[in-house]
Amino acid sequence: MKLIHTADWHLGKNIEGYTRLEEQRQFLKDFIKICEDEQADMIIIAGDIYDNYNPSAIAEQLFYDTLKQLSRNGSCMTVVISGNHDNPDRLTASGPLARDHGIVMAGTPNSIITPGIYGQHEITESAPGYFHAIINNEEVDMLLVPFPSEKRLNEVYLNETDDETQKASSYGEKMSALFSSLKEHFHKDSIHLIASHLFVMDSIEDGSERSIQLGGSYMVGGDIFPETADYIALGHVHKPQKVPGCPNARYSGSPLPFNIKETSFHKQVISVELRAGSPCVIHELPLPVYKPIEIWHCENIEEAIEKCEENKERDCWVYLEIKTDHYIHEEDIKKMKTLKTDILSITPVLPENASDDFSASDIREQPFDELVKNFYRKRFQVDIGEETLALLMQIMEEN
Repeated sequence: MKLIHTADWHLGKNIEGYTRLEEQRQFLKDFIKICEDEQADMIIIAGDIYDNYNPSAIAEQLFYDTLKQLSRNGSCMTVVISGNHDNPDRLTASGPLARDHGIVMAGTPNSIITPGIYGQHEITESAPGYFHAIINNEEVDMLLVPFPSEKRLNEVYLNETDDETQKASSYGEKMSALFSSLKEHFHKDSIHLIASHLFVMDSIEDGSERSIQLGGSYMVGGDIFPETADYIALGHVHKPQKVPGCPNARYSGSPLPFNIKETSFHKQVISVELRAGSPCVIHELPLPVYKPIEIWHCENIEEAIEKCEENKERDCWVYLEIKTDHYIHEEDIKKMKTLKTDILSITPVLPENASDDFSASDIREQPFDELVKNFYRKRFQVDIGEETLALLMQIMEEN
């Protein structure tokens, strides 16, 4: 059986307020082709389909159009689980309609998948967090653990009065117990799969989420996964990697670099060849960089303008850092942004010994609007916009 694993699409995610939908469309077009070329029997999308609980209509339409094409008229089963950025109820609302296309959706760790026909496949048995399926004549046991936040598990497993240290310890123990319980569903002669969205200790974050409680969940050890699992498809961490101490557990990573930190490693999806009773064979399928994120270091404003002119036709996101001993004039900023429309930010790099001090006599002698202009330059190293200044002066006059 051929499996394709991906995760962390974050459809609708912006960068510094700029949309990434065109890049995401390009990825999804490539992903559909990859799955067709590989003749995938199953696709696992391991959470964070969207970037927030209330995705835009465009993001949702893009997702559903993609699912329909991935199904290849129901010949490929697609399994989707929710991540910490997804609204479980909203994500799975279309589940009953998706069955005809062989699509299975799970929103929470205790989700029960209804047995029956899914496209050209059949789910013959199910329980909370588990289903058994016949996929192109292969017997498959699948454990589903969508984002298991401590809040969700607290409702069943954890004591709300425990302190955070006790909860973290108890969380790991309960997650281990959960997987130990779920693995009892594994049949001897089936392919054993797991899909989950969580953070395993010693995995490398590299800009994917934040902090030790990644995305609001505690970390768990790689030893919680059953050794009898043939492949474990994970989401949550944006850097593709193996799980330490668990070679069959992989993070596919996100398909796009969502910030400058994520440009230091390549993006991919994972292809897995599986046969019951045999070790899986894993292939990493690289993805192109659809629109690079770059930092341009310029020695002065003139060099920055020249670089914008030279690269105005290049399709790339730019963080512009300019060495200067004074603020950057508004007309220079406009010129750079007119030449290069996808500049994300312009940051002046001032000499370390630059002084911003004003004397008391300077302040007393200056009109109020000049004080505002000077303060804005001192604070942000750029001129205040004319409209902003006019609005501020109007507010001051009215009060």
